[in-house]
Amino acid sequence: MMFIPRRRKKTRKLRGSRLYGYGKQRQHRRSGRGGGFGGAGAHKHWWTWYTAHWPDYFGMGRRGFKRPRAREMNSINLGDIEKIIEELEQKGAVKMREDGKLEVDLIMAGYDKVLGKGRIDRPMVIKAREFSRVALERISQAGGEAVKV
Repeated sequence: MMFIPRRRKKTRKLRGSRLYGYGKQRQHRRSGRGGGFGGAGAHKHWWTWYTAHWPDYFGMGRRGFKRPRAREMNSINLGDIEKIIEELEQKGAVKMREDGKLEVDLIMAGYDKVLGKGRIDRPMVIKAREFSRVALERISQAGGEAVKV
């Protein structure tokens, strides 16, 4: 039913009419116009409403193809590693190796990927899940290693 905006309520106009614009009395009583009592029609004419608004009611919801979502990667630039090295030491993600190189575990620090912006001055062994091509080049130029975990 479409509603028309009015200045006054429609019920004031329909006060003496007995049926209030619904035609027969049964059209505004009980379950005849609402599609049945209670959950009647849940597997019939209310099916799309149930699957859209209450998807777990029948234990399955709407079935079909779901687009795979890309996992969000937490990345860091090479230059930023140099800047936050003290914070990483406090987290326990930096160790000094016997050969004099710093070992930086970025997975422990909460990073997934190393990007190539910036430079590192000292040789480091950097552990991460992924490295960009430029980052690999710059790490090797500084005399370090990139370890994929």
